[in-house]
Amino acid sequence: MYLLGYIPKDNRLYLGDREFGVVSYALQLSVLEYQTAVMRRDFDLADKVLPSVPKEQRTRVAHFLEKQGFKEQALVVSLDPEHKFELAIQLKDLKTAFDLAKDIESEHKWKQLADLAVSKFEFALAQKCLLEAHDFGGLLLLATCSGDAEMVRKLAESSQAKGKQNVSFMCHYLLGSVEKCLDLLVESGRLPEAAFLARSYVPSQVSRIVQLWREDLAKTNKKAAESLADPTEYENLFPDLKEAVLAEEMLRREQTGLLPAKQYPDVQDNLSRDVLAELREALETGTLDSSVPYEDAAVAAAHRDHEDSPSLASGSDRQPTPPTAKETEEADLDFDLEGDFDEINTAGVNLDDDDEDGDMFDPEDDLLKDD
Repeated sequence: MYLLGYIPKDNRLYLGDREFGVVSYALQLSVLEYQTAVMRRDFDLADKVLPSVPKEQRTRVAHFLEKQGFKEQALVVSLDPEHKFELAIQLKDLKTAFDLAKDIESEHKWKQLADLAVSKFEFALAQKCLLEAHDFGGLLLLATCSGDAEMVRKLAESSQAKGKQNVSFMCHYLLGSVEKCLDLLVESGRLPEAAFLARSYVPSQVSRIVQLWREDLAKTNKKAAESLADPTEYENLFPDLKEAVLAEEMLRREQTGLLPAKQYPDVQDNLSRDVLAELREALETGTLDSSVPYEDAAVAAAHRDHEDSPSLASGSDRQPTPPTAKETEEADLDFDLEGDFDEINTAGVNLDDDDEDGDMFDPEDDLLKDD
């Protein structure tokens, strides 16, 4: 190949071979002049030449600058948003990267910027980026690490709206909103989990949840649904339930709001706390808050928010009712009569048949009774 010449008007370089074939290559003289000025570190001249560089060649020139280590100049020259964003991240330019991320609208870019913001201790910016990226797990980590209760509360609502039930449940649990945790499980159709959560943290709601569980389970297995024991019907299977409801109300009165982290050393460890023992002691010593009779408080707790709580049975307004005095007396009598009956002749008795009152039960089972 032989160099024939360069025509500035066409910005093309012409070459010929021995067969008289002519080949041309595009060569922007302004780009060549700019690159030459950069290699000579003459940025004043490069800035004067830059306006003459065609826009379609700007990104190519920016990549050239980046390879030479001049990332600031490359960020100014480049016209490609993706390239500019990567340069802004490398330069740790949060403001420029944030503006570019809004134009690009990519979850991956938002996560990149969130990581950079966290590393620069810009937690407010990191929160915005994680929200744009719909990274609820990252938001939960950020909120818990920073101790931002308001952020956790907002995250609980936004994650539930987006269908991220696990994150929403954890947020409500961290805030101590066990009633909302319970409602979330019911709305999600996780009624078995809801029943055990209620048994542990919201005993006043056990009967309601068992009723919902029965209605849902009856759609697929009616016999199994009938085997679920309701505390209002089988109170002797739940010997401490009344005290648990009173303890729930006692703890509810203690909850005056979230405490600052600095008070943690002064708060009694919940893991070593025996709430039922505290309740019994308070009842014996008469130190229990008596502004409202606790028997009435227990009944009120058992029916709190029932009308607004979600139900799987559409159109069903049935609500569990507390056992009557007669039912309670009969249940207590059955429980007291347990003892040594080895000498009783049980020949001819079919244990598979329920008694007239339907009170056949397994005293070791909490939620399930024998068929």
